[in-house]
Formats: sequence, C-alpha cells, structure tokens
Amino acid sequence: MGLSAVPDESQALLISTMEGENQEVTVPLNGVPTQVEPPKDHFHVAYLIYFTLGTGFLLPWNAFITAVDYFTYLYPNVPVDRVFSVSYMLSCLIPLLLIVGFGAHKSSTRIRINYGLSLFVLALLIVPIMDAVYVKGVRGIYAAYDVTVAATIICGVADALVQGGVIGSAGELPERYMQAVVAGTAASGVLVSAMRVFTKAIYPQDANGLRSSAILYFVVGIVVMAICIVCYNVADKLPVVQHYKNIKLQALKEESSEKGSLTGSAWRSTLWNIVGRVKLFGFGLFLIYVVTLSIFPGYITEDVHSELLKDWYPIILIAGYNVFDLIGKTLPALYLLENANTAVGGCVARLLFYPLFYGCLHGPRFLRSEIPVTILTCLLGLTNGYLTGVLMILAPKTVPIQHSENAGIVMVLFLVIGLAFGSVVAWFWVI
Repeated sequence: MGLSAVPDESQALLISTMEGENQEVTVPLNGVPTQVEPPKDHFHVAYLIYFTLGTGFLLPWNAFITAVDYFTYLYPNVPVDRVFSVSYMLSCLIPLLLIVGFGAHKSSTRIRINYGLSLFVLALLIVPIMDAVYVKGVRGIYAAYDVTVAATIICGVADALVQGGVIGSAGELPERYMQAVVAGTAASGVLVSAMRVFTKAIYPQDANGLRSSAILYFVVGIVVMAICIVCYNVADKLPVVQHYKNIKLQALKEESSEKGSLTGSAWRSTLWNIVGRVKLFGFGLFLIYVVTLSIFPGYITEDVHSELLKDWYPIILIAGYNVFDLIGKTLPALYLLENANTAVGGCVARLLFYPLFYGCLHGPRFLRSEIPVTILTCLLGLTNGYLTGVLMILAPKTVPIQHSENAGIVMVLFLVIGLAFGSVVAWFWVI
C-alpha cells in the first residue's frame, strides 16, 4: 500500500476502530502504513471483564442504599437516604470535574482505577467493622452515623475514579465493550435486588434481621471489589486491549507532533471541541436520569401500595425495574440505534412517564392497581437501559480515538449531573 492510500493517518485510525473489533486497523510503522488485524477476544474474556467492572463500580452505592432500612433503624432522627444521595453525588461530581478540567491524559487510567477500587474496599470495610466493634446494633450512636456518611463520600470519590476510568477506557475499544460495561451496571442492580429478596425471605424483619442483611450486602460488595481489582489488571494486559491502546498512543504522537503539547489554552480548546461533539448525547443522558431518579426509587418505595402484596410490593417493583434495565442495556448488542437525534428524541419522550405515573396515583381505580404500575415501572427500566446504552456507545465514537477516553468521562459527568438533579427533584417534588 502506498502512502497516498491513507491521506490522514489519525482519521484512518478513528474510522477503523469505529468499524469494530474484527476490522483491520491502519497503524503507521516506520512511516509506512500497514494493515494489522486486531487480536481476537478469545472466550470473550475482555467482554466479561468489562461487564464485571461495570457491575463493580455501582455495587458499593447499591450496598449503602439497599441497607438504608438498617441505617434508618440505627439513626431515626435523620433522613438517611437523602443525606447519602447528596453526599455521594457531590463527592463523585467534584473529582469528575477536576479530571475533565485538567485532562485525563495527564494521569494514568490504570492508577486512577486501581486507586478507586481500593477506596471502594476501604469504604465498604468501614461499616461492618464499625458495626462489629462499636455500634453492635445499638440505636442513636450518631458519631457512627457521621463515619458512615464519610464512607459514602469515599465511595463517591472512588466512583468518579473508577467509573470515569472504566467508561473512558471502554470508549477507546470497539462498541461491544462499552455495551458490556453498561450492561454490567444494570447487573449490579439485579444482583442487589436478588440479595434483597433473599434476605427478606430468610431473615426476620427486625433489628437483628436488618443488621444481618446489611452486613451481607457489604461483604458481597467487598468480595466483588477484590474480583474487580484482579479483573482490571488482567484486562489491561490482554492483547485486544493493548492493541487499541497502541493505536491511541500512536494517534497522540501524531497529534502532538502537529499541534504540540495539549496544555493550557490548547487543552481547553480541545476539551470544548470534545464537549461540543458529545453535548447532544450528554443532554439525552442527563434527561434520562433526571426523569428516572425523580420517579425511582422514591415513588416506588413511598407512594404506591398494595393490599395484596403489602411490603413485598416495592421490592418486586424495584426488582422488575432492575431486570428490565438489564434487558434494555443488553439490547444494543442485538440492535444499536445509530441515529443520535432519534435516540435523544426517545429521551425527551420519556417525560411522558410523569403524567402516566401521576395517573397511577390519582387517576381511575384500574390505573392504580398493581398491573399498570408494574408495567410502567418495567418500561421505565427498559427505556432507561436501552437509551443509556445507545448514548454511551455512540458518544466516544464521535471523536478521534486519542480523545475517546475524555469523551467517555464527559458523558459520565453528564450522567452524574443528571443523577444529582433527579435526586434533588425527587426530594422537593412528589408526583
């Protein structure tokens, strides 16, 4: 192949990686472009690892929020779930802003992810150890409450490091790996729902039962974090991951030789270009989580009731949401909606959930029954999952590969802002 066949090497790198894992990729070698076949992901090891990492970085938060019944029992005079949400979201948002503002390219993704996973382990250890040696199931020890809130803050910082790093690194790989991460986040919810059903079925719903359930959530979380640490460091050495990392490094060298070092005003200009390319996807993601968090789980756990199912009703609804969220996040592997405008239009259309859920509270009697509420909750999860998957997959592919990680982190920033805004709306507004 002659040099004239590839007029722009960086562009060739971007196009080839967007076409998928099995496409040949143009890699300059001693100034001469050559074709290199990407390594195969044998036994889907890389896919399964990224799925596990997606499960991992949401599990600590799910452990805290699922154990909220126990924390509410211990600390009855404070709004535990709301304080947890605010502390977690803010402690996640601020590090993400710093990572985006100063450029992820200035720090090692591997160090950020490993450090974040270690912080997760630390935060998850705090609660069971403190409960065993200090709290011991005794109510009203508010010094322990302060330490528990501090643990959620540590989790938020860890989330920013791990979620930003994992999604950013997945953005540099073919689309299936981002789909694996996104599906993994949904699997985390399904896992926690399964544990909630299990603990409710076998433990009495008294102080000792709630305590045993909470400890189980945190122990499982610690085990999964240990698995994630091993998995990530294995993934970082897999040939398919190294292949695309090498492409990124080559693209960075090409850009550096043309534009110089990305510092100061040069980085700010590049950052605004990245934000400009992904802002439509980011707006859609923001809107998804404003709608979802302002309805779920508050509406599910506080506003709807069933004489038939009693206290099992919210547990079943939450499990239904999580299962359909997982189905939605799996569907892009079968069919990926590639039209960004249509995807964002679907995000806007989800605003219709507000009047529909309002009707389930204040409308005709048949709308207030278990079946319509369950169907709407499952649809909320399905659309949340599918549209999240589509937007997260498409966004990093709108920029050159050397900026895909930053594009992924920017998308995480939009997501967290949506979560925070949705949590605030849920706090001050009741359907």
